[in-house]
Amino acid sequence: MPAKTDYLEALNANQRLAVEHGVGHPDPKPLLVIAGAGSGKTNTLAHRVAHLIVNGADPRRMLLLTFSRRAAAEMARRVERIAGKVLGLGSGAVTDALTWSGTFHGIGARLLREHAHLIGLDPAFTIHDREDSADLMNLVRHELKFSETTTRFPTKGTCLAIYSRAVNAQADLDEVLKTVFPWCAMWSAELRTLFGAYVAAKQAQNVLDYDDLLLYWAGMMGEPTIAAQVSALFDHILVDEYQDTNRLQSAILLALRPDGRGMTVVGDDAQSIYSFRAATVRNILDFPGAFTPPAEIVTLDRNYRSTQPILAAANAVIGEATERFTKNLWSERVSEAKPLLVTVKDEADQVGYIAKSVLEARELGTPLKQQAVLFRTASHSGPLEIELTRRNIPFVKFGGLKFLDAAHIKDVLAVLRWAENPKDRVAGFRVLQLMPGIGPGTAGRVLDAIGNSTDPAWALGEVPPPLKAGQHWPDLVTMVGRLASRETAWPLELGYVRQWYEPLLEHGYEDASIRVADIVQLEQIAGGYPSRNRFLTELTLDPPDATSDQPGVPLRDEDYLILSTIHSAKGQEWKSVHVLNVVDGCIPSDLGTGTTHELEEERRLLYVAMTRAKDELHLLVPQRFYVTQQTRNGDRHLYAQRTRFIPRVMTTLFEDILWPPVAPIRADVRPAQPAVVDMAARMRGMW
Repeated sequence: MPAKTDYLEALNANQRLAVEHGVGHPDPKPLLVIAGAGSGKTNTLAHRVAHLIVNGADPRRMLLLTFSRRAAAEMARRVERIAGKVLGLGSGAVTDALTWSGTFHGIGARLLREHAHLIGLDPAFTIHDREDSADLMNLVRHELKFSETTTRFPTKGTCLAIYSRAVNAQADLDEVLKTVFPWCAMWSAELRTLFGAYVAAKQAQNVLDYDDLLLYWAGMMGEPTIAAQVSALFDHILVDEYQDTNRLQSAILLALRPDGRGMTVVGDDAQSIYSFRAATVRNILDFPGAFTPPAEIVTLDRNYRSTQPILAAANAVIGEATERFTKNLWSERVSEAKPLLVTVKDEADQVGYIAKSVLEARELGTPLKQQAVLFRTASHSGPLEIELTRRNIPFVKFGGLKFLDAAHIKDVLAVLRWAENPKDRVAGFRVLQLMPGIGPGTAGRVLDAIGNSTDPAWALGEVPPPLKAGQHWPDLVTMVGRLASRETAWPLELGYVRQWYEPLLEHGYEDASIRVADIVQLEQIAGGYPSRNRFLTELTLDPPDATSDQPGVPLRDEDYLILSTIHSAKGQEWKSVHVLNVVDGCIPSDLGTGTTHELEEERRLLYVAMTRAKDELHLLVPQRFYVTQQTRNGDRHLYAQRTRFIPRVMTTLFEDILWPPVAPIRADVRPAQPAVVDMAARMRGMW
């Protein structure tokens, strides 16, 4: 029988300090773990959870918050391996006991359903994803006639972005308009009216959007009696990736534990890069001082991923940050190879270098899957994608269309959502307009006709069938009735929806067979959920990642190069990494230099990109770009300079190379002179 601390022997000193913090102490300080890139953050957090359980903590009274359901599942598996072995528990015992492990939005949805009766919510609410929320915003926008204004009113997507920013940043609308959406500031009064009507529409339809899951949770924590009930559920609160939280999430956590007792947050201020989602680096920077006495800080600075030369360059880049927790990553992985700073003439040479480099690495034993090309925005990879296709180099791009964003998948999910919640007007609109002859006007009249009925499925059957819908209409009425009565067991009812939808799919798409295969895949996913409600809730909150911008089309090669935005690459690692366009105007972006805060986030983006590399790092510096736009002189070249984040004094940390290399001309060798050819005579001789 191993000693109770044997499982801690593999940890380094700082990791162990973080794991053992406060265990057995009657009044431990809150803990902030600053976990540098590649420092074993997930392993450390898993060991802390397991160590708490081994020392008597009840896993059912632990709140473990992550930013994806997959991260929560991986954390639970690691805790299972550690604690289960020490305690001699059967497989799955610890994982099953971690009942409060999940994403902020997922935990929020669960708490809202369980406490709905205390806050005036119907627990049968459905959850809109971003596109559905934008569609509802658009419906309200039209009803208020803001789309008929004589000047351009913000689009539905912009309106939703403004609303979401104000909610998550806990900021006044005028402040959000001034700092983030200045071109919409003239519409402040109208937007307030729109957002009030949008909230009323959600409440009337018994739907919540993503932001509501946090907003209502924060609202509960503002009510002392309810807050006490929720807080009493947990002895320990552990949060991963704390640098990615927004002000609303931070407010929820501080309301759960005003004194910080039992709270552990893990993150890295140097990897805070999601301000466009309203995340703020201030949360992690200000965390220690939020409590009295201040939180304990443990820094993990040993890197297990990259070679020391790569870390030296990355440390230098982030070392210029204006405000940060001081740390310098170090590694025992020594190497003579410095990261490469590759200067190329233009974008054509840039993509040529990358294609040559990845193929050479492949021949030397590094599979394409272990290589990645990263870029600031998705549009930067266009020329590279063309070149890779021309050279028959397979690739997968992250940051493209997600599986659940495909129109046919959203159609099927809309049917299920409408059956689950007949008041969901957005879902009803989408379903009705799938049929021929039914447009927005007819769909609206049908929804109005059934809106006040206590039995919407029956009321739908009483609506006079639209003439052009043909047999599709009675088939729809029958299907909605079966789903509403739940006479078909879950998940078999999803197959029933597919059978109804296939004729419409074949009529609307040339690639119907591929899309049907996607729906079959959705049915397989559905088999992992116990009910329609759980399926819709969890799939909306944590959709599967897309590995291609063409859902349904299988990869035709066993190996492929990874293309990714830097934002999508966070948390990943590859043996070899190329970073496109490491020049001012791209990194930092032209739009990211307005304020010190924006500029510092651009610096962190470059740092995140550099620290994805394990063995090789190539930073590409094109000297000019070809810009296509309507100007007086037509298309033009834009000349660029190396990013300001790598000043001249820092270049000694890189191997500075020019590609393609210029061959030297020997003084004793004269170039051969071309022979004189009488081309005119040759051309006459052809005839």
